[in-house]
Amino acid sequence: MFPPARRTRLLTVAAIASLISLTTACAGGGDTSSADAASASGGSGAAAAAAPSGDITVLTWRTDLVTDGTFDKYKAAFEAKYPEVTVSFEGITDYEGEVKTRMNTSDYGDVLAIVNTITPAQMPDFFEPLGDAAAMEKTYRFLTPKIFAGKVYGIPVVGNTQGIVYNKKVWADAGITAVPTTSEEFLKDLQAIKDKDPSVVPLYTNYKDGWPLTQWESHRGEISADPEFDNKLGQDDAPWAEGTDHFVIDSLLYDAVNQKLTEADPTTTNWEESKNLIATGKVSAMTLGSWAISQMQKAATDAGNPASDIGYMPFPHQKDGKFYATVGGDYAQAINVNSTHKEAARAWIDWFNTESGFADAQGGLSPLIDPKAPATLADFEALGVEYVLQNPAPAGKESLVNDIDKEAEIGLYAPEFVQRLVDSARGASDETKQQIFDDLNAKWAAARTTVDAG
Repeated sequence: MFPPARRTRLLTVAAIASLISLTTACAGGGDTSSADAASASGGSGAAAAAAPSGDITVLTWRTDLVTDGTFDKYKAAFEAKYPEVTVSFEGITDYEGEVKTRMNTSDYGDVLAIVNTITPAQMPDFFEPLGDAAAMEKTYRFLTPKIFAGKVYGIPVVGNTQGIVYNKKVWADAGITAVPTTSEEFLKDLQAIKDKDPSVVPLYTNYKDGWPLTQWESHRGEISADPEFDNKLGQDDAPWAEGTDHFVIDSLLYDAVNQKLTEADPTTTNWEESKNLIATGKVSAMTLGSWAISQMQKAATDAGNPASDIGYMPFPHQKDGKFYATVGGDYAQAINVNSTHKEAARAWIDWFNTESGFADAQGGLSPLIDPKAPATLADFEALGVEYVLQNPAPAGKESLVNDIDKEAEIGLYAPEFVQRLVDSARGASDETKQQIFDDLNAKWAAARTTVDAG
């Protein structure tokens, strides 16, 4: 997930509270159009046979592609195939925040990306089912997070894996000849970069922008290389115990900050500026999904440097001598349950995923069943990185981890608990890392008990 002001995976306490009211406000909307749902999922009703028509609005977080004309090209190609449909785009900078608010009404476009604060159990309240999961999984991958009760509610526009974007030239100039395989090696390499040129920020957190910190959470499942990690998380009373995925991942960030290997003042970071900083070698590395590779390569060429300066390494951890990286879908497009042009909306989603070439243009993994890796992941291919795709939750357990997270008021994909770690590591609070981990474990265990009690 991508853009300048891209996703903000907010699951703050406030967000949770507003989401509850949001769900209440819209409850019942899912019952208004079962016939349309059938047509949207390829059903056999008369509406399904009708040619798509009408005006549709697509909400997008890719404001950059709206302003640079890329979406105009998509519009022209789509309307050439579907002349009875007129598509318009609404680029939204604070996508998560604004769309979440608009979902308190029916005015949230015809097609939109499902915001990250929506739990699986809430999806039927806001979105049309797109089809049966068993059937759609023969065509698409990365559907699991958007499946509820056997129905698919969103299709990702692209697949991502997780890693660390880095400036190869900076690392080479510091004498580093191989990617690190452990947290200790990674920290040692960052120190070498700092020693070589103190003006270079070895690891940039993007603390102030918040959402980039949530990228660290996306590495869960890599340390254990376990496709059942998420399902086991719902049965775990101590996710931050020593040796666990969360312990290893969050400890690395903590230690990097604590050893002063990150920006001097994290409260002044700037996401947009960070692209140029890594492109020009003023920043050595950032922890981001693979969606970021093409953006950083473009920043490099814009700065007059070769795109090949930008590399991508897996999280510095191996199991049995192999690197593992989680893989999954990016933002998933869905149909507003209130849309009056659901056939046209569905036509857009299908065309965008199968004919637009968006995933390839972004250097991402195709959401279609397709074993080919994009050129942007050549570094992963060379290292033999194995991908870990989380298995679906058992029926009835689709929202379990989200429910526990919400009850615990942690926000696994929110920046606040990560910022808490950074603040501790930089001496801005009196908490120790272990105290924070103990608190997170206690909250998770208590929430799990509450959720289990139902």
